[in-house]
Amino acid sequence: MAPQPPLLSMSGITKSFPGVRALDGVDLDVQAGEVHCLLGQNGAGKSTLIKVLAGAHQPDTGTIRWRGEDVTLRSPIAAMRLGIATIYQELDLVEHLSVAENVHLGHEPTAAGFVVRGRAARSSTAELLKRLGHPEVDPARLVGELSAAQQQIVSMARALSHDVRLIVMDEPSAALDPDEVDNLFRIVGDLTADGVAVVYISHRLEEIRRIGDRVTVLKDGRAVAGGLPAKSTPTREVVALMTGRNVEYVFPERPAAAPRGEPVLTVEGLSREGEFAPLDLQVRPGEIVGLAGLVGSGRSEILETIYGARKPDTGRVLVDGRPLRPGSVRAAVRAGLGLAPEERKAQALLMLESVTRNVSVSSMSRFAKAGWIDRGAELGAARAAVRELSLRPDNPDVPVRTLSGGNQQKAVLARWLLRGCRVLLLDEPTRGVDVGARAELYAVVRRLADEGLAVLLVSSEVPEVLGLADRVLVLREGSVVHTAPARELDEHRVLDLVMEGSPAS
Repeated sequence: MAPQPPLLSMSGITKSFPGVRALDGVDLDVQAGEVHCLLGQNGAGKSTLIKVLAGAHQPDTGTIRWRGEDVTLRSPIAAMRLGIATIYQELDLVEHLSVAENVHLGHEPTAAGFVVRGRAARSSTAELLKRLGHPEVDPARLVGELSAAQQQIVSMARALSHDVRLIVMDEPSAALDPDEVDNLFRIVGDLTADGVAVVYISHRLEEIRRIGDRVTVLKDGRAVAGGLPAKSTPTREVVALMTGRNVEYVFPERPAAAPRGEPVLTVEGLSREGEFAPLDLQVRPGEIVGLAGLVGSGRSEILETIYGARKPDTGRVLVDGRPLRPGSVRAAVRAGLGLAPEERKAQALLMLESVTRNVSVSSMSRFAKAGWIDRGAELGAARAAVRELSLRPDNPDVPVRTLSGGNQQKAVLARWLLRGCRVLLLDEPTRGVDVGARAELYAVVRRLADEGLAVLLVSSEVPEVLGLADRVLVLREGSVVHTAPARELDEHRVLDLVMEGSPAS
């Protein structure tokens, strides 16, 4: 039997922006009913390619064939009408609209030529949510009130509300816990069984092996490999294609001796009703303490409460033995705490500002003289911080939005180094960061700890917590169920504890 022609064929796609050639003759073929994984480091061209496919960018040259016919995707609406839907990592939902209104935005149900609102939209949305395994999500609820995982499901429901034949998923598992990832993969399996193609983008190579059929690897705007078998291609080969070098999956070596000295950070009986139970922990100079648990276990809420972004119901936070004022970010920062939040683009970075301003923003009093900012001193301090963390490019004048995910995270860390923080709170530090940059970030965090910084780390990736932390607190439903040195735990043990454990000291 002759092979079926591709559902999608992109040939010789090029796209340039001022000073940057983002795509340089990329080819991509996708078959109906397959999961085609797109891999590459930040800046490799993945985002530009999927925006071309989504109709958000127009290619400079090249052809796109859809179901055997040449097409021009002049807009996202044109792509959607053909049956191509894209779910971006940065979800494009309208927070002040309801779930149903978001799902049907731009193609509201009609009857006799009139838009039908209310019950009809909610009913069809409920059916889609049930298909996605989330009937508990209320179609009438405002999207801004939902968790990140629930918002991801709403984006998928919106895509399925069209007659789609190809769905692009950009880092869809980034905000999901293991159960949610299993549900995501079930949905993808159902879609591909119906002949729908999925282009799947992820930095998690274990996901690619589990769900993918074929892999295309991008590097520097070119497809350096296309159609590789996802399950049998060696990891080292994939990484070498992505980075141009072999990268070993090793974490920095831990110090032989346990950290000593009085705790820098002490948490006593800290709690918030409905989020996490009374918590005690200590972090010493040079120590990395990890919090492991599923989404909803209270991990991020704990960090934000320690940082003062949330006010606790009980308990207190002490730095060097001195209690902080509850619910005060200003008090926490003055005491030496710094937070690198999970959503760094929305919560930490000034995306339109330069690297210099992003690094200096928490230390502006250092550069103020008689009501004026000493720009030379500000730039010099930023250059030193950028150099210390090997941020690339090393030009602090460039807008921070132009940096890769890993270098944006370094900019956040540089801010707190310049501030002279003594306790660094890291929430999902490598989310959206490619394989090569992850290793660099791990080395940076370990070096900072070795120099005396106290680090409290949250990550949804258990291997990351176990590989980077010295000591781990395992959380389940807001309670600590186990505490142990990281070297005494493994991934299976942690997952057993978070799924079935009971609160214990």
